[in-house]
Parts: sequence; C-alpha cells; structure tokens
Amino acid sequence: MMNRLIILIAIACLPASILFAQQETWITNVNLVDPARKTIQPNMTVVVKNNLVTAIHRSKAPGNVAVIDAAGKYLLPGLTDAHVHFFQSGGLYTRPDMIDLRRIKPYSDEIKEIHAGLGDQLRRYIQNGITTVFDVGATYHLLNHIKTFTGSNVTPEVHMAGPIITTGLIPTYDSLQDDTPFMLAATAEDGRRLVQEQLKYHPDLIKLIFLLDDQPAVSHKPVVTAVIEEAHRHGLRVAVHAVGKERAQLAVEAGANFLVHSVENEEIDDAFVALLKKKKVVLCPTLTIESGYQYTFDQSRKFTTHELIYAEPFALGSLYDLKQLPDTVLAQQYKLKSLARAAPNAAKVNIRAKNLKKLSDAGVTIVSGSDAGNIGTLHAVSLLPELLEMQRSGMNTWQVLQAATIHPAAILDRSGYTGNIGVGQPANMVLLNGDPVADLHQLEHIQLVVRNGHVIAPDTLIHQSPEALVQRQLNAYNSRNMEAFLNTYSDDAALYDFPGKLLRHGKEDLRKAYFFFDLARLLHCRIDKRIVEGNFVIDKEHILDDHGTRGGTAIYQVENGKIRKVFFIE
Repeated sequence: MMNRLIILIAIACLPASILFAQQETWITNVNLVDPARKTIQPNMTVVVKNNLVTAIHRSKAPGNVAVIDAAGKYLLPGLTDAHVHFFQSGGLYTRPDMIDLRRIKPYSDEIKEIHAGLGDQLRRYIQNGITTVFDVGATYHLLNHIKTFTGSNVTPEVHMAGPIITTGLIPTYDSLQDDTPFMLAATAEDGRRLVQEQLKYHPDLIKLIFLLDDQPAVSHKPVVTAVIEEAHRHGLRVAVHAVGKERAQLAVEAGANFLVHSVENEEIDDAFVALLKKKKVVLCPTLTIESGYQYTFDQSRKFTTHELIYAEPFALGSLYDLKQLPDTVLAQQYKLKSLARAAPNAAKVNIRAKNLKKLSDAGVTIVSGSDAGNIGTLHAVSLLPELLEMQRSGMNTWQVLQAATIHPAAILDRSGYTGNIGVGQPANMVLLNGDPVADLHQLEHIQLVVRNGHVIAPDTLIHQSPEALVQRQLNAYNSRNMEAFLNTYSDDAALYDFPGKLLRHGKEDLRKAYFFFDLARLLHCRIDKRIVEGNFVIDKEHILDDHGTRGGTAIYQVENGKIRKVFFIE
C-alpha cells in the first residue's frame, strides 16, 4: 500500500507533459461512478493503456505497471460542456452588439487576446475536469486555430462549428471577414451557399440562429430548411438556437439535431415533447447565461472562491469595470435596464426550469452546456453553476451527471462511443476527492484528470505569470473574497510602507488588515496604469470606497507563484 501511495503522490507532482502511453496505468481502489447504470462500484480497478480503457475489474496490479492508488476517491467520466463560444472571452468587452465599448477597448484587441490566450483557456477546461467541449458557433479564424491543438493531451476534445448562420441581422461584425461570428442568410439560396462555404474549413457541425427579425417564424422556414438539408447532405449535424416554441418546433420538423437553448416563452405541451423524442433531438437548456449578463450590468456579480482562482483573471476582472467606467451615464443606463429586466428574466427562468423538468422526465436527451464566452459566463468555471441550476429545476443528480457525461455522445452520433468509462472507450476521466452523487460541488475537488490516457495533475496545467497572479488578487479584492485573496499570497507574505516599514506579516495578519471586506458598502479598485518588470508588478490604483476616492501605488513582488511582498506608496 505504501509503495502505491508513493506512486500516486509522484504522479500527482509530474509535469503535465508526462505521458503514460507505452505502459499500462492501473487506477486501483477507486469508487467507479457509472452514470449509465446509476451506480457507484467500490474498490474497482480501471486499466488504461495508450488512450483507451482496456479493463475494469477488482484484480491487484502486477509489479510492472504504473499504479495510482485512488484511496477510495471517485472516478467519473470526463465532463462535457456542450455549449461554448471561443470567439468570446466572457469579459465585458467581448460582445459589442450587446454593449458597445469599442471606444474604450478596440474589439480588434479583444480578438487578439482571445487567440493569444486560447491554449490556456483550453487547459482551464481540463483543469476543471471538462475533457470535451462543443463550440457551437466560432469563426473561420478559430476553425483554423483550433487545428493547432489536434493531438494535444492537455486540452479537451473540441468539436467546433463555423460562423453562425442567422436569419436576422447582427451587423456589428460584418466587416471582420475571417473573424466574423455571424453570417446572414436572407434567402434559402444564401443558406445553402453559407453551408457550402464552411466545408473547406472542416467544421464538426453547422450552427443556425433562428431570429424573427420582425417577421413571423414561418416566413424563415425556407432558409431554416435549406441550411439543415444542405448540412445533412454533407454529413453534418445542425445545432439550432431557437428560444421560442414555434421556432423550435419548426426547426425540429425541418430536421434540426441539436437545440442549444430551451424554450422560454411558454410551457411546452406533450406534442412538443413527443416530437423531440421521435426525432431523437438533443437539447441543451443553458439556464444561467442571462444571469451572467444581468449581474454584470447591474453590478451585483459575486464570484465564488473557485471561480476567482481558476477563471481567466483578466476577463473576470473586466466584469467589474462598469463600477468605474469613464462613461458613467452608459454604466447607469445598463444598470437600470438590467434591474428593469430582472422580473421578466425571472419569469423566463421559471418557464425554462419547468420545461427542462418535463423534457428530462419524458426521456428527451438532455446535455449540459454553459454558453461560456458570453458576458459574465466565464470559460471552464461556468459549467458547475449550470449543473446546479439544472438540479434546482428538478432534475435529480444522476440525470444531471448523465447530461454532463454520457448524453453528449448523442450530439454527433459517433458509432460505438458512449462517453462512459468502459472497456474500449477513450480514457477521459476525472478523479474526485468526494462523491459527486451526494454533492455536485465535489466536481470542484479534482485530484487528477485523465485525458486521452494521459494522467494530469490539474495545478500543473497553467503557468501563471506575475501579472496574472496580481490580477487574480485584485479580482478577489473587488469581490471581497478573503479566501481567494489570501490564496494569492505566500504564507510569509509581508506588507510594507515604502521603502521598508513593515505593516503586516503572514496570512493571518493580512486577514486582520483586510477586515473591512465584510463591512464596506462600496469597495472597488481600478488600475489606471500597470508596469510589469520580471517578477515585479507595479500598479497605480484608483480606489472607491465608503470614504470616497483615493489614489496610490502598490509594488508587488512575486516569488514561486505567490505574492511575497507588497510595498505601498501613497
């Protein structure tokens, strides 16, 4: 037992580039979570070789294999987020058609940052136990870029659609060429042509947004039908955004395979449910996306400790910018609009929840998807809130876990692929510290991820720069989250009044210094200027709190991935 425990510790500390491809890896003494059978089998052994699960049994491991003694932890199939958009960062500046802040930050800068950070963004999904994602609407530029990650064992399996074909005008992006995420199909001929245009980029599926554009739904039927028929003619399945019951029904009747949102304008009837079952339609409810927009615009967003630690820090930080946006009139306008929409949004949430419960209980194939990338819905960390909302809608925990593991296998209808942990299946698994059936929050407590047979310690995946660490600290400050704030500091961290007067020393002393997190009515720090030099980050700060506004400068010294010293200059 001791030897196997040592092997487990050694594997957990290995760099993410280590592969167990030429020898067997035995995961022993594990509680095997089987969403298909809705069982947890104790004391199991799962054998992995190359990229496949080759055996499942209770036998002891021979002496010539790598052994991971799971010590009673829980092994779950890798999670799937079946609705993301990598052309969006999740930050405030990512959808100029929703809130136009291009005079503050050019959208071209947003696009460059998204592409520069795509590798880390993908690794964040693995870090959160998500081994498969479906990007249901990207750009030609991203379709080309994603190919550079083919064969990577530290990024998820990505199935990507090209630009979203839409029946209504979204003109904001028209001049972006290969970076446009939307393409208008005004006629059936346009629809067929746009599908054909995408073929040379080899998308995994076609995405259509069914917008009314002040026209009745039936008037767009020729376009919807043409897009779906042309995609099917080339062997591509079609995902459709249709949030109204009439539009969703029309799309399904035309042959849509995947509804990426739930009906929100009325409660569905038995005939609609029967239609989805007959057509074997997969449905992704996306219950939480609107709250991301609402809580960002009304400036009430609070992040969890896990989100503050594991989300992309600069996108998350931007979601606080409305608090000190130079255009205060615009910020107030969006705040008032958001508050006014709170009641209608709550009604939509209630309808979606009722519809989801009815669909799930009837046996319609439900999959989990966060719609990550939209403003306020951050990549990788937004799947768990979505799963919790699905549970609150009335789905039981097994149904939710099925939606996040085995049900997404139906989206592309891959022959022989189940999404479960089974002999002959791809070795994509998550080793959890606790039982996810008892508590879905255990999905945050990941010991190891197995991706394509590759054993990964989550915290080895992303090298965090000093600037990113300091940004993460700022985000926790603005969120008044003490645990996430202290997580960025070393145990012996010290605060100084420049140049060398010691103010505080050690994490517990820091906790006392920032007691006002729980007391302040207003608290927000904006960075007016930042200089990064090696492991030093210098921030010129503008602080808004209950006492008014003030400025100052903080010099952060980072050592071994933590903030070691901070010097304050008034």
